[in-house]
Amino acid sequence: MTSNQKPTRSDKREAAREKAKEIREQNQKRAKRNKLLIQLSVVVVALGIVGGVGAMIAIEAANRADAPVVDTVPANLTELGGVKIGVGLQAFTADKTPTPEATDVATPEIIVYADYQCPICQAWDVPNEAQLRSWVDTGAATLEIRPLSFLDRASLNEYSSRAANAALCVANFAPDSYFDFHGELMLNQSEEGTEGHNDDELYAFAESAGAGSEEVKGCIQNKSFGDYIEQYTQTVLGAPHGGVSVTGTPTILVNGKQYTWTTGDELVSAERFAQFVQAATAE
Repeated sequence: MTSNQKPTRSDKREAAREKAKEIREQNQKRAKRNKLLIQLSVVVVALGIVGGVGAMIAIEAANRADAPVVDTVPANLTELGGVKIGVGLQAFTADKTPTPEATDVATPEIIVYADYQCPICQAWDVPNEAQLRSWVDTGAATLEIRPLSFLDRASLNEYSSRAANAALCVANFAPDSYFDFHGELMLNQSEEGTEGHNDDELYAFAESAGAGSEEVKGCIQNKSFGDYIEQYTQTVLGAPHGGVSVTGTPTILVNGKQYTWTTGDELVSAERFAQFVQAATAE
């Protein structure tokens, strides 16, 4: 075609085809490049996720303690499975009986069956904690706590049994810290229907109560007394225990006499409970 000739329709069509082909090839190259970039990005993100998960696993592994060697039955429990606290808030053990010096005044024995997920237990325990601490510390009373676990259904992570296990871990390895640990669990009780405190938080409560050790930590993380607490709970709720029918928590006894209430105000009244203790002791 000479310079003075106008392009024919056929020439224009052919030129358009060539241009379309060129654009198509450019788009294909761009698409391949974008696909490669996307693939690389996915790989990088995936590596980041894997690395993050790996880091989290590494951190969790580093934070775990070895399961301690324990007996099937936790140490420092009474014959009926409780942790008994006496003078100076010390636990009764095979080697220690923290009782006051001889006195003519009768010493009431207070026994409490409790589930650490039980809101009624918390409602009674928190307002009574100060006077219980004073009575037991000075030898005016003894307190025996028998932890149960039947409210796992009320949490999203089996808090009831894990908390009871943690309490027994403290009883086993740091019994003199038990009263304070019990108070930490009651004061900081998880709400029903939510995830309860995790094992690290349970161990933090143990540290706060003076029971921080690798043995306690490993016992909590590995739920070393899980089987015991399950069997003990079934035994207590399945038949009269020590002559008492335990049908729920808290079940509170003073010198063998059961404390009861009919209203919420009666439940939370420390004054009313003190009067009951005085009357039961006088009998």
